Amino acid sequence: MTLLEIETGAFREGCIPVLETERLILRAPRLEDAKVLAALANDKRIAENTRRIPFPYKRSDAEDFITAVNVPAGGEIAFLITLREGTVVGACGIAMQDGAPDVGYWLGVKHWNKGYATEATRAVIDFAFTELGHDTLHAGARVTNPASRRILEKCGFQWMAVGLCRIRALNSSAPIDRFRLDRGLWLSLKSWGDVKRVA
Repeated sequence: MTLLEIETGAFREGCIPVLETERLILRAPRLEDAKVLAALANDKRIAENTRRIPFPYKRSDAEDFITAVNVPAGGEIAFLITLREGTVVGACGIAMQDGAPDVGYWLGVKHWNKGYATEATRAVIDFAFTELGHDTLHAGARVTNPASRRILEKCGFQWMAVGLCRIRALNSSAPIDRFRLDRGLWLSLKSWGDVKRVA
């Protein structure tokens, strides 16, 4: 059987690992997650700080996202961030952006300021460097979003420059801080312990 003969859902479940951290489990999104994902992401404060999340965010948007990620030759790997008991709190992943792997994340507003984004981002960084073999990762944060900038800095990302980025929810471009993390620096700074790969 070739990858083309495997159903997309089976490919997602079979090839995207489950990552486990101290408080979180990161797993591939499934179509049955669409309703809860839409309810969580349908907040203007989230949409205005991401590139692609529209506002309002409908169930159909969640379904489109779920079917577009984690597919063969799709170029984007996405995880749902869940608490250990299964509550979905957000999403994170890696997408190719301007020819480089770019780390992105978002959390539902009621889950902000609990350290979940930093914990999940560290798991994705670990996965990107150890499993995917990337040498460098990029990330961005709107200049008006100091909380996201702090997350990236706590994960070892270093500021590179300010640039413009198209924000779908704003229907315009906005200035963003661009960050970079090299494998060597990440290895020297890694002090948060290993992320366990469950499957």
